Amino acid sequence: MSITLTTWSLEQTSPSDLRPAAPPEGGDVAVRRAEVPSAEFSRFLYTAVGGDIRWSDRLSLTYKQWQEIVEKPGSEIWVAYEKGTPAGYVELDAQADGVVEIVYFGLIPAFRGRRIGGHLLSYATARAWDLADRWPGREATGRVWLHTCSLDGPHAMANYERRGFRLFDTKVEQVEETETPGPWPGAYA
Repeated sequence: MSITLTTWSLEQTSPSDLRPAAPPEGGDVAVRRAEVPSAEFSRFLYTAVGGDIRWSDRLSLTYKQWQEIVEKPGSEIWVAYEKGTPAGYVELDAQADGVVEIVYFGLIPAFRGRRIGGHLLSYATARAWDLADRWPGREATGRVWLHTCSLDGPHAMANYERRGFRLFDTKVEQVEETETPGPWPGAYA
């Protein structure tokens, strides 16, 4: 069976575009960079966050392919922790000409709706803007972009817009509906 999939691409073209969210009140939330490239940790975050919203494009990657992604110069993973437990993550990818893509962003289902997402997106977007400070020889960031789609969470688009991202492209296509993979096979069956 096919479904209609809408993909929106959004961008910021200046650090002043970022409109940060306040940190969540009453929670012990910290955002830290995963500084040791780990294919296992990256895959854990990917499946835990995207398992219920049909993230499947990386599931067929080999260990070596995962490791190449996390070891790429300018690639960074920033993780939100609540009381020491991973709550969600952002993956940044430094591209040519001072462009940084937010490749993946999201929260593990148990942590959604607790105001962690706006804070994590704000923090990680600021890290996209200052990425060159951590990567000597890298051109200063001049553009941060991302895409979201109609399969993502119901608040994703609004969160991006509240943080100052602007729409620059929309694509609508028919795709084959896939099963929800879950963080492991059958988790959401």
